[in-house]
Amino acid sequence: MKFRIGIDVGGTFTDLFLWAEDGTVGSFKVLSTPEDPSLGVLDGMRVMAEARGMAVVDFARATALIVHGTTVTTNAVLTRGGARTALLTTEGVRDALEMRRGIRERQYDNRFQNVVPLVPRHLRRPVAGRLDFRGEEITPLDLDSVRRAIEDVRKDGVTSVAVCFMHSYANPAHERAATELVRAALPDVFTSVSSDVLPVIRFYDRVSTTVLSAYVGPVLRSYLQNLTARLAGAGFTGVLLIMQSNGGLAVPEITERTPASTLLSGPAGGPRAAAVFAKEQGRDDCILVDMGGTSFDASLVRRGAATLRHDGEIDRLRIALPMLDIVTIGAGGGSIGWIDEGGLLRVGPASAGAKPGPACYGRGGERPTCTDADLVLGYLDPEYFAGGRLRLDVSAARRAIEQHVARPLSLALHEAAAGMYRVINANMANGVREITVKRGLDPREFPLIVAGGAGPLHACMIASELGIPMVIVPAAASTLCATGMLLSDLQHDFVRSVVGPLAEIDARRLREVVAEMTSDGERQLAAEGAREVEHQLALDLRYLKQYHEVTLPIARELLTRGDWDGVAKAFHAEHDRLYGYQLAAEGTGLELINVRVRCVGRTRRPELPRLQRGGRDASRVKKGMRSAFVPETGAFADVPVYDGHRLLAGNVIPGPALLERTDTTIFLSGAYLGEVDEAGSVVLSAQEVQA
Repeated sequence: MKFRIGIDVGGTFTDLFLWAEDGTVGSFKVLSTPEDPSLGVLDGMRVMAEARGMAVVDFARATALIVHGTTVTTNAVLTRGGARTALLTTEGVRDALEMRRGIRERQYDNRFQNVVPLVPRHLRRPVAGRLDFRGEEITPLDLDSVRRAIEDVRKDGVTSVAVCFMHSYANPAHERAATELVRAALPDVFTSVSSDVLPVIRFYDRVSTTVLSAYVGPVLRSYLQNLTARLAGAGFTGVLLIMQSNGGLAVPEITERTPASTLLSGPAGGPRAAAVFAKEQGRDDCILVDMGGTSFDASLVRRGAATLRHDGEIDRLRIALPMLDIVTIGAGGGSIGWIDEGGLLRVGPASAGAKPGPACYGRGGERPTCTDADLVLGYLDPEYFAGGRLRLDVSAARRAIEQHVARPLSLALHEAAAGMYRVINANMANGVREITVKRGLDPREFPLIVAGGAGPLHACMIASELGIPMVIVPAAASTLCATGMLLSDLQHDFVRSVVGPLAEIDARRLREVVAEMTSDGERQLAAEGAREVEHQLALDLRYLKQYHEVTLPIARELLTRGDWDGVAKAFHAEHDRLYGYQLAAEGTGLELINVRVRCVGRTRRPELPRLQRGGRDASRVKKGMRSAFVPETGAFADVPVYDGHRLLAGNVIPGPALLERTDTTIFLSGAYLGEVDEAGSVVLSAQEVQA
């Protein structure tokens, strides 16, 4: 028997999805171990082995594939726990990292401070030598100034060096010569080079991304070394793949070269799985929300694929690598409730995390969290949380809410808990608006796919806030990102700047650039064992004198023929779709900025199990009744509790009701009706609430 495992290491829980070659699957959750996340991975392996009745070593040896998503690099940036990093850059521009793009993030806030750069000024070392925008040498590289910079950073005890020179995207010769000296003089120091990480125009984007990669590089390398050593020690001899921020997979060796490509590794698997479960309902578009223990992620799937962006920020630090378009806010099961200076109730963004965790965990937490409120409101069974592996302390939850929320606001205990529930639901609804309403999309036109261990408890109220009529809670909701990792493909993104008016671009030169990137992608995919390979081409285009460009996927045939009129026609249509207007009639010319190639190696995806069909009546799996808060009436009522693992396809459950699983609990409010589909998802449909 062979196994495949998807692993998503989060801030509070480590999620694992197990697929066996006999078609059986399993979802597992263990507490994360922030001091060394690889320990949590091994804990999960032990839990899965026990569930299969196997010794850990036998289970590990039978595991053919592990796909791993991690928040190690994300946390290193958020906590400023990355490497001591130096920057070697062109003389005269070392302050670009601090000057950014010269745009104030909050134009009318005169107290607003720029984010502190990851590299302090004394570690940003200038190097003499200059290229122009065509890559032609203006001033030769001064190798002595490189050596002096190396000696300076050696004395400062840096463990990572970023190298980013002006116009290296057009000619990497200066960067490569400097990097060769760095690696010879400092062989144990991690190096990140902009012409390898991001060979495109816009110096600030390039230097910030290169510094981010250098800053998290030693952290990721150390973690992967620990992980592979622990897995090998447990008996694992299969293939390990790492989830990248672009939604694709890569072997550890490749992610170590560009560590910044893993900054959104954790949630990147979710959209792939969401697309699969939405397809079961005949939908190609959907909104995915993932509420874990620490954070809430919202993303969009259009035409069966996750939406991507080519620039963004992590904790206000610029990163310009391709990544899934995910909005993350501090709203999870461990989010702490507190009273602000104005006397208003807030929940999050601070989180109790895995340690000490919510007050009800009994691990030393004293502040009230979302999970404590869910417990007090009757949504969680204290004896059945995590399948009974973790018993919850109701008294501790009540004390925390009473002391920190109810008394300061002069509320009854249950009013305070209900207030926390409403506030965090409103926060998450606003997170969904960020990826829909603010981008001209109506959330009511999309089904809401709900993931995360805490998500199904809040799904109905998020959907009600947004007017969404359909909610889908997949069978693997609590481990959806881990599930999606097993459904993802090998993928590598390449980009090169080719700047100029589109009509004047040399088609032969452009084909050579594309061929070079395609060859690099094929070489990497071949090393990873990919067989079926697909190349996707896109151009970053804009109208002349525009500030931002549009990424336009194009057919390879247009480039082969040099059909710029065909490209322009497609661009006008896409610009009109995005912004409601186009300038074809005015004869406005187009400008090419970047060429992008995505190389995809198709993987063998596991078949997810199908449920046996049953009748509409689900009373046979009813476990009993429990007093729970019903938001529509604002009062407690006895609601039926069902065994979520025994539901069959076709079963219908009217709300209010609770569906309990070992990995999550689904709360159907009075405004929704639940029906189980053949994929095991519970599909919630809005219904009229009886007065």
